Amino acid sequence: MLNMDMEKSVFIDTTELGWQASPREGVWRKPLAREDAERGHATSIVRFDPDSRFSEHGHPLGEEVLVLEGVFSDHTGDFKKGSYFRNPPGFAHAPFSLGGCTLFVKLHQFLPADKRRVCINYLEEGDDQQWRDHGDYQSLLLHEFESESVRLIRSSSIAASCTIDDDGVEILVVEGGIEQSGVSYGPGAWLRRTQANTNAISLAGDSLLWVKTGHLPEYAS
Repeated sequence: MLNMDMEKSVFIDTTELGWQASPREGVWRKPLAREDAERGHATSIVRFDPDSRFSEHGHPLGEEVLVLEGVFSDHTGDFKKGSYFRNPPGFAHAPFSLGGCTLFVKLHQFLPADKRRVCINYLEEGDDQQWRDHGDYQSLLLHEFESESVRLIRSSSIAASCTIDDDGVEILVVEGGIEQSGVSYGPGAWLRRTQANTNAISLAGDSLLWVKTGHLPEYAS
């Protein structure tokens, strides 16, 4: 197991991790939290080399993905950089990437009754993109179910301060950087903060964060 004590805070600079081979040639991973080698709860950065693919497989407890670079594809379509999608429990596919891609992936982490499929690209205009203005920063709700909330937070060209009010928070710094409790984190930083930590953060100018709240007590219980 890796970082599976949900009562402990974790910080990983994913840019300093080496790529580990997956069971499929051309698909690489940087594990961040993992229950078992090839099954169960997993949070990872995943890279598909050009023309690489996985054979068909299922996700019995769901799959959550943010496309960081390139284009990720399966039988449901092509998902460009900026795409956030959730494949609910029971979903099966044979994913591939013709030109290569890099993903932030969370497996086996859906709440039991959460069955809705979601697909949003924050870089494209659409009715599903309702950025909320908070002054120096904006937020975009990607998904919400029971206690769980997933959203993007982006700053303008100047630094901004943001308080995330929840028992715990998980953050991926997609662009720019943040400062929390006097510590700075740059692009590629992954943080999981428990309820024992303050969740007030400062964003550098032109920053983008993926933020998830309301899920840690579920796994810690």
